[in-house]
Amino acid sequence: MSSNGKRRTPLVADKRYQGKATPKKPAAKKQAPARKPRTRKTARRGRPTTVLGWLLWPFRILLRIIWAISWRAGLVAALIITGVSIYFAQQMPPVQTLIDQRARGSVTMADLTGEVFAWRGDQFGGMVTARTVSPHLHNAVIAVEDRRFYGHFGLSPRGIASAIRINLNEGRGPLSGNGGSTITQQTAKLLCLGVPYNAAQWESEAAYEADCRRTTLARKLREAFYAMGMEIAYTKEEILTLYLNRAYLGAGSRGFEAAAQRYFGISAAEVNPAQAAMLAGLLKAPSTLAPTANIERSRERAAVVVRLMEGQGYLTAAQAQEAITNPAALSRAAEARSGGFFADWVMESGPEFFTRNTTEDVIIRTTLDQRIQRAAEEALVSVFENLVADGSEAQAAIVVMSADGAVRAMVGGRNLRATGAFNRATQALRQTGSAFKPFIYAAALDLGVSPYALISDAPQCWSIPGSREWCPENYDREFKGPITMTQALAESRNLPAIFLSEDVGREYVRNVANGFGLQGELAEGPALALGVSESTLLNLTGAYAGILNGGSQVTPYGLLDLRIQGDSAVLMDSQDAGIGNRIISEQAARQLTWMMTRVVEEGTGRRARIDGWEIAAKTGTTNSARDAWFIGFTGDYVTGVWMGYDNNTPLSGVTGGGLPAEIWRETMVRVLEGRMPTPLPMMMPQTAAPAGILESQGGEVVDDDIVNLLDLLVGGGTN
Repeated sequence: MSSNGKRRTPLVADKRYQGKATPKKPAAKKQAPARKPRTRKTARRGRPTTVLGWLLWPFRILLRIIWAISWRAGLVAALIITGVSIYFAQQMPPVQTLIDQRARGSVTMADLTGEVFAWRGDQFGGMVTARTVSPHLHNAVIAVEDRRFYGHFGLSPRGIASAIRINLNEGRGPLSGNGGSTITQQTAKLLCLGVPYNAAQWESEAAYEADCRRTTLARKLREAFYAMGMEIAYTKEEILTLYLNRAYLGAGSRGFEAAAQRYFGISAAEVNPAQAAMLAGLLKAPSTLAPTANIERSRERAAVVVRLMEGQGYLTAAQAQEAITNPAALSRAAEARSGGFFADWVMESGPEFFTRNTTEDVIIRTTLDQRIQRAAEEALVSVFENLVADGSEAQAAIVVMSADGAVRAMVGGRNLRATGAFNRATQALRQTGSAFKPFIYAAALDLGVSPYALISDAPQCWSIPGSREWCPENYDREFKGPITMTQALAESRNLPAIFLSEDVGREYVRNVANGFGLQGELAEGPALALGVSESTLLNLTGAYAGILNGGSQVTPYGLLDLRIQGDSAVLMDSQDAGIGNRIISEQAARQLTWMMTRVVEEGTGRRARIDGWEIAAKTGTTNSARDAWFIGFTGDYVTGVWMGYDNNTPLSGVTGGGLPAEIWRETMVRVLEGRMPTPLPMMMPQTAAPAGILESQGGEVVDDDIVNLLDLLVGGGTN
């Protein structure tokens, strides 16, 4: 462009559009950050470029895949667990219906004063709740069983992991031993995961419970689901209430209320820290740790629980020390464990549907006198400790009863605390030996023979069909010739007893013995007089009670009345037991009682004498001393003692007038302590001994008066 010589101002845009609206510039776009130039490392997204990156890359991919699968699987599992738990929750019945689901009931036995002394079956003391039990008991259970109970949802992963680790470290399987179960899981197991007892499916309730306790992976999974279902359906307090009522705590106790009553004689609402710790400690091993089985072991476990309670803040240091210094003690009834053999006998002799197989909770009032029971037990222990050689396996049994057959004490063997053991007082059938002889003399007295009647003590042989000739002897191998019946009985001489039995008539003797309660098959031959027939100690003692009461039959009994717990109506009583029909005349019984006092004063029972007391008794020793008996009575009580070996081994140097008489005396000294002597109901003979002799010699009998009497009543003598 040419210039005209004038300097012109350069044109600019503003001036170019001067006087016109200046168009707005569009807003400048925000510049994106400058993209870094691609490097070899990030040339392609996610792909490494270094050697190390390439080595780690597969693992990064694998982790991404695992995470993607895991959270999805976890979500699905959570939904399944929630669904199954809700399903179980919907099946849960009301808590009240689960408190007591025992298939069998219980039997509680009280003595004649009403004091409880024995329990049988599964005891349930009544419903308690987590709020009504003692706070110490509530805290003890939480401390020892599940300290996180109020913070979990039925399961404790930490507890399960710890239990598995312990089991593996101790060489067990992961599911064997410690279970790491919460209280909720334990309650689920107590409820058998909702499976009710079915008598058609299981042989017994014990088999059902054993099946419920089986530990398999499948059952543990079901248990976990069931536990979470319980957490949904019930409150924590309701779950704990179920646990407190269903847990087994040893000695037949179901639930803490029954256990508190069983061991301490109080309610679960009243237990102190020491008692609460002992009860909670039983949960680990109820049968082994039961204080009635081993009080020291139970106390050691209780001390552990006390320390746990202290560590978790439930007890102060002072309270914990007090509980350990003064541990829980058993109630008098629980400590005594009185009358175990007696209680077993009552259970066996009572109606099965109210005792062994009862579905109700039954209360039985019995004839037991615990003072007399303790006397018998102490006597047995004293004699065996002081008069029997160490290591001897000889056994003994004792029965004490009143004249009407009411049993006041029973010891069935040396193991005084046994339950369900062989009862030698009621179950052992043993030959009675000379203890049978009073029934021969009872038959003769009932026929009018005088206690002073002379009877021959001379050697004699009898022909036994199918056997060789039988020639019995007296214990001392001597024969005294003519002696009175009283002397013959006092000295327990064999030949006079046989002669008298033969002349009175074996059948009549057998009827008298049967009438007094010696049932079963009595010997047919002349050996009947020597007590070769068998009897139990209970029946033989009952037969002697018939002599004391004036000659009437006695049925020994231990049950006074029976009722359902909580109901005052008596369902059965002892009306059918006690004194029955008359067997011999009262005069004969009173004369026989007098004759039996001579056994203690002058004869084989002198070791049983007690100063100031009239005692009638008879000793008995069987062939080869396999059995030794002493049965005697005062004006109040009849006491029978048997001693021998279970395997029929002969006793060494023992007769009925020896150790059995010592046991009898030791028993009765304790029973009669502090009492005024009661005279015996006896009748002394009116006249002196007659001149005649009652003597069976080949069918010939001397003493015409007696011969005529016997011929008239029993048809003469027999051989």
